[in-house]
Amino acid sequence: MAKTVTAVFPGTFDPITLGHQDLIRRSAILFSTVIVAVAAAHHKKTMFTLDERLETVREVFADLGNVRVEPFTGLVRDFAVDHGASVMVRGVRSVTDFDYEAQLAGMNRALAPDVDTIFLTPDSRYQFISSTLVREIATLKGDVRQFVAPQVFDRLTAKLKA
Repeated sequence: MAKTVTAVFPGTFDPITLGHQDLIRRSAILFSTVIVAVAAAHHKKTMFTLDERLETVREVFADLGNVRVEPFTGLVRDFAVDHGASVMVRGVRSVTDFDYEAQLAGMNRALAPDVDTIFLTPDSRYQFISSTLVREIATLKGDVRQFVAPQVFDRLTAKLKA
């Protein structure tokens, strides 16, 4: 009998990139339900509001019936436990990412022993993409079409014109 597993994929998604999409779509194949947990990001200044980020992520994954998009504040561990998740999925692009993510996974494991952390690496085409670099390039009038979905590019362009 197949086990129903809910996974949480947390992030700020400011904006969501093709790297994020790759990992979330692959997670949707591996797990019964994937909850994309969009952080309110109280600790950093975001380009897009929480509502804009939620709307964008929902639009990007509208074709996947087992992906839900929810906002969260506070500890992601609390969010995962409150939503019945037994897995947290984290993307790792480099050794630097892994070092940070391994520390985070250890802390989350100590705080929520019933929630495992799974690391996924993005497709090599997306390994260098980060939201921070996409925002910076776009702000400096560079073309970021190859790093984000068309609807994300449109929202980014509109935001920068405003």
